[in-house]
Formats: sequence, structure tokens, C-alpha cells
Amino acid sequence: MNTLSIQLRTGEPGDAAAIHGLIDANLSVGHLLPRTFDDVESHVHRFVVAIGEDGAVIGCGELAPLSGEVAEVRSLVVETARRGQRLGVALVNALADRARELGYVTLCAFTHQPAHFIRLGFSIVPHVWVPEKIAHDCVGCAQFRHCGQYAVSLSLRAGSGLRLEPGAPPARAVAAPRASVERLRLIPIPA
Repeated sequence: MNTLSIQLRTGEPGDAAAIHGLIDANLSVGHLLPRTFDDVESHVHRFVVAIGEDGAVIGCGELAPLSGEVAEVRSLVVETARRGQRLGVALVNALADRARELGYVTLCAFTHQPAHFIRLGFSIVPHVWVPEKIAHDCVGCAQFRHCGQYAVSLSLRAGSGLRLEPGAPPARAVAAPRASVERLRLIPIPA
């Protein structure tokens, strides 16, 4: 299967059920955090989806704002039968392009498998280097301080970027969502 025949585009309301299904089907295998259908549906415009030849959603990833400067790759998953075809690379590349266009300077992810991100130019960083994530998601999580995830980070400043292998599909054709991406205002939590 050639990944160039796969279309990448911004998530649309009609994609919410397929995105939610992919996430649910890969909770244990992909070490993904569970998402409610309502959460996916309300943020569907933040997703980039990979569409197969038959029009089905076969992969997805969300660009989740954590602050005015930091965004996170969240709920990155590719259908089991389509893994190994560089779709994850294409999705991360599209999310990084979108993050740059929206003015973010850092793209992060929290993952049990950092090697996939390291190959793309991300670096493993201490969790405390991404306080936006800790304040937004981690402190309220039952797995806080015990999750086993690695924090990875990529600078989106000029001259930096992803290391893509030859033949990786272009991501620049993915249009930014029509609705504006909301920016989160973080309120410091006393220690």
C-alpha cells in the first residue's frame, strides 16, 4: 500500500464516530488515554485524519493547544492493518505544519513509545519542561506520577523541524480547521 494514495485532511463532524472508534479500539495496544465521544466530537476540527481509498478514516491525531506557545500531539493512532506504512509520520508532520501555521513554538507528546517521535527529531525531556500539560491534564489523572509515559518535545522555530524519510507524503495540503482553535488560559495551581 502506498501512503501517497492516502488523503490527509482536517477532521469533520461526520468523522467523530470513526475517530472515537479508532481511539477505543487501541486503548490498551496504543496506550492511549480514553476519550468520550462528546469530547472527540467537540474537538473534531483539531484532528487530522487519514482517509483510505474507500473513504474510511484509517488514522488520526489531534493538535491540542496547551498554551499560546505549546501544543500537544494527542490521540495519535493508525488502524492496526495500516501500521508500518508511515501514516503516523504523515500525521505527525501534518500536525507540526498546522502548529507552525497557528503560531506555536513547541510541539510535545506524551508517549509510552518515544522512539517513534525521536526518529522524527523530537527529544525526550523532563515532564516538568511541559508544565502546561501537567496543569491541564496530569494533575487530575489517576495515573499522575505513575503513568510511565515519556515527555517528548520538538521546537517549531525557524530552521528546526521534523526529520522525514524520502517518500514521506506531503502534509502541507491539509487545510487548517475553519473554526478558530481555542487558546487555553492556564491558572497557576498552588503547590
